[in-house]
Amino acid sequence: MTRTSFLQDAQLLDHFQALDQFLVAHQSLWQPRPFTALRLDWETHHPELSTWLRQRSLEDAEAVQPHPERLAAPAPFPQLAQEALHLSAVGELPASALHPARHRLDAGVPGRKWRQIEAFTQHLAFRGPTRHWLDWCSGKGHLGRRLLQADQQLTCLEYDAELVSAGQALSDHHHLPATHLHQDVMTADSARHLDGEKSVVALHACGDLHVRLLQLAIAQGCRQVALSPCCYNRTQAEQYIPLSVAAQASPLTLSITDLGLPLAETVTSGARVRRQRDLSMARRLGFDLLQREQRQCDEYLPTPSLPTAWLEKTFEQYCRDLAELRQVPISGNPPWQALEAAGWRRLAEVRNLELVRNLFRRPLEMWLVLDRALFLRENGYAVRVGVFCDYPLTPRNLLVLAELN
Repeated sequence: MTRTSFLQDAQLLDHFQALDQFLVAHQSLWQPRPFTALRLDWETHHPELSTWLRQRSLEDAEAVQPHPERLAAPAPFPQLAQEALHLSAVGELPASALHPARHRLDAGVPGRKWRQIEAFTQHLAFRGPTRHWLDWCSGKGHLGRRLLQADQQLTCLEYDAELVSAGQALSDHHHLPATHLHQDVMTADSARHLDGEKSVVALHACGDLHVRLLQLAIAQGCRQVALSPCCYNRTQAEQYIPLSVAAQASPLTLSITDLGLPLAETVTSGARVRRQRDLSMARRLGFDLLQREQRQCDEYLPTPSLPTAWLEKTFEQYCRDLAELRQVPISGNPPWQALEAAGWRRLAEVRNLELVRNLFRRPLEMWLVLDRALFLRENGYAVRVGVFCDYPLTPRNLLVLAELN
């Protein structure tokens, strides 16, 4: 069953609670990470599914990555997939009439980004008129400029001074009533830019940045809010701090790693980037087997992000340099070729086992988005939640529209 409409009013809480029950009931399936564990606890309870997944190839896993729910795997995979699909389904928000873009307004904007901006702006169907747009974490202000109509004003807040200057130059070039301000939105003085006349917009604002937007918009009584959240794991907190009363009542505890689950998708990555990612992961998994043996300790050892140039080293040199970096003494004569091959086999197993975890990507993202929507609703806003574009354009296609009652 697929939901064909967007969510609003009482549906928000009902849907959130259904998602919450689903995620809590199946925590043991989606919180452990196959990449860091040689064996997962759930494999003991579902041996047929475990064996079936571990026998599949890396290519098999890649083929179903965009739609893991379509995989004809042993139970309980199909049942979980259907429930996840049902709970994740939400319709498109109503489109609004938007004036055509000014001549050359998209100059210098990557094509995919401009299409995202177009889709976002065409779904801001607020009930009341907008007088003053506030583009939050605006970059060069492309989103705000696209929204700006006659008799409206625009303020853009951005942390990067170079982007502020470039954005102001673009707005001046198009003769637009826009003010670009150098502002760290996480500081206390950022509140002075928000008030009851402002309509705040943020397309893919990350983690703490968009949470800060919601808190200030509510505190300052901003009349309209349009938010497409992103990068929930970019937070200073050690674990997730719920926003709404409903989320605060949930027994769900989310780590930084858990918050990264909705982002574990590669639909916008090119073939070269995917090859580099696979090579990097296979090598890390091969090194993981080495360090467990050398340390005589059967646990994962976190490793730092490494420059792409490390992938040009031989596998042996890669491991020796990484071992030195992590202060792991290497003794004896490790079987480098066998370890490298084992790393690639483990990558295939990891990718296939992750298909179970990936069923919960969108339900968890919906849970997080509805926490934000309910937070607004609890503070006097009429709220709608839906998608603003198709998934291939951006997986982060959920939009929260809020208007002060």
